[in-house]
Amino acid sequence: MHNHIEKSAPVRRLKVQHLGLLRAPNGKSYFYPFALVTSLFLLWGFAHGLLDVLDKHFQNTLHISKAESGFVQFSLYIGYLVMAGPAGLFMKKYGYKSGIILGLMLFAGGAFLFYPAAHFGAFIPFLGSLFIIACGLSCLETAANPYTTVLGPPEGAARRINFAQSFNGLGWILGPLIGGLFIFGAAQKTGPEQFDSLTRPYIYIGCIVIVVAVIFAFSKLPDVKEENSEHIDAKAPLSELLKHKGFVLAVIAQFLYVAAQTGVNSFFINDVTETIAGLKDAVGGIMQHLGGFGQIFMPKNPEQAASLILAIGGMGSFWIGRLFGSYILKFVKPNRLLMLYALINTLLMVLVVLQLGWLSVIALFSTYFFMSVMFPTIFALGIKGLGPLTKRASSFLVMAVAGGAFCPPVMGLIADHAGMPAAFFVPLGCFAFIAYYASSRGRSRPL
Repeated sequence: MHNHIEKSAPVRRLKVQHLGLLRAPNGKSYFYPFALVTSLFLLWGFAHGLLDVLDKHFQNTLHISKAESGFVQFSLYIGYLVMAGPAGLFMKKYGYKSGIILGLMLFAGGAFLFYPAAHFGAFIPFLGSLFIIACGLSCLETAANPYTTVLGPPEGAARRINFAQSFNGLGWILGPLIGGLFIFGAAQKTGPEQFDSLTRPYIYIGCIVIVVAVIFAFSKLPDVKEENSEHIDAKAPLSELLKHKGFVLAVIAQFLYVAAQTGVNSFFINDVTETIAGLKDAVGGIMQHLGGFGQIFMPKNPEQAASLILAIGGMGSFWIGRLFGSYILKFVKPNRLLMLYALINTLLMVLVVLQLGWLSVIALFSTYFFMSVMFPTIFALGIKGLGPLTKRASSFLVMAVAGGAFCPPVMGLIADHAGMPAAFFVPLGCFAFIAYYASSRGRSRPL
């Protein structure tokens, strides 16, 4: 049987090249459904990027502490944790298309709820709206990620999902860019109208998401199926999985990675505005040299200037880092690249804690470049060599995103009592553990 596979492999590769990346074995093109699904990656990336503007905005408008503002991220990641399982069961019964439409409707519903939440003028209603948005995003991610892998030849699955993920990175850039323009760039108001700059962008988002949902509803998506081997894992006891030290450390590393990334995202604007005096004028001077683009995004206050640095410097670095990392992994072992990047980020966090002016700001947004490959690399290392335990191991690694729920409140609490720079000891410790995990994978099993 193995000989047969080896002999037919060249023929199969030629067939794949002939069919193309987005064609079924019968020659049918999957370009249109793939384009539709790829738009979802942009939408949820934008939603995540916009979220990073809200922490500082709520501190300014509701006069809440940094620890309390950390519950913005808590609401999102708890929503993911709560909804991921039900979303998978829903799609198993009703299919990808129904799951996508459900996710879009929840997303839009949560966005529209920002309007009544603004009239309450309290923090909790906004958190409830964000939780519903998170439930919608969880549905979209649960559907879109595997769906891209089956819209064409199996050999092209990795290329398709990586291409779609690049639009997710673009959304992360646009989120703080547009959020800074509309939320921090709007004229400050008082009374019932103080949340107008916040509610309008979310109402626009809700309308766009509804349009996308209608397009999906009236589009005929192919009912493709991926190979399913879940029945193998159902028989494997959890105790067998826990015997694999590399997997257990991977779950911890993934939890800490998401915690670190979310913590940096949440307090990026806080740290930059507190570190640099005259930030608005400094960034404004740079934007003046960018012509018409610079005039559109000319900062009106330090918060908007910081959101520009987050969008272009931070999220831009993350996007470039993901593309570069995908290429360099052809030549460097995953655990070695992960260890190097984690060590560099540990050192960069030291510079952030030392509060060295622009050097600390550059160090802070540079961490995004080195964070870019961490999630998929930890995931791949965590499931490597687990055989029939792979499916169950994957589910635990996905659940590890809950780290993003707990880190921002902890960092906020530290910042309230010891200052913003001290809070970055938390991601510093997270990156140090990831470096240890990567080195342990190199010792325990050659990759």
